[in-house]
Amino acid sequence: MQRTRQTIGATTYHKIKHDIVFGILPPGSKIKLDDLKARYETSLSTLRETLHRLASEGFVDAPEQRGFFVKPVSGADLQEIADLRVLLECHALRQSILNGDTEWEGRVVAAHHKLHLMEQRLADGDDSQKETWKRYDWEFHQALISNCKSANVLSLHATLYEKYLRYQMLVLTNRGKVAAGEHRAMLDRALTRDADGASQILKTHINGGLEHTINAMP
Repeated sequence: MQRTRQTIGATTYHKIKHDIVFGILPPGSKIKLDDLKARYETSLSTLRETLHRLASEGFVDAPEQRGFFVKPVSGADLQEIADLRVLLECHALRQSILNGDTEWEGRVVAAHHKLHLMEQRLADGDDSQKETWKRYDWEFHQALISNCKSANVLSLHATLYEKYLRYQMLVLTNRGKVAAGEHRAMLDRALTRDADGASQILKTHINGGLEHTINAMP
């Protein structure tokens, strides 16, 4: 019974976080527990536990005696998220490249191949699979840092990336050939074990995405 409850809780957590990240639950909106109970087919106690967990991670606000709200968005918040991502992901990329081995190279190349094919579809005007595109983008960045040898860093990075992704999904734009070129350059630097070069391109890549997203925000 305990394991079943934990499984239901985990499923509810992932579903609600997905809907926050992808804008199905809009920023700043009040979260109505009865509506969510029906949508996610779960209990009120599970919902409350899930929302408190998401509040601790920064996806939900829970002001005392006022219920739950989806975390609002702002340019200042996005700037802070991007700055933290630069610090954490560039560090993790350096460590991953220094620890690089054949298995890691295979993961990076495979992840980039999938992302590159999706970027080509976007360049051809097919934007029907934007969620898949962002998943492939995440898989490539995650593959690059996957050999950093720190579970804590990978966990923190995953949360930061999801917060960054939430802003990108609000504006649903991409930087086309510029971003694709940066992905290719990071791949090349990683495979030649150029940790400094790869980290510099990554920093440029994150800041370029930040500027693009802020300019596109209403």
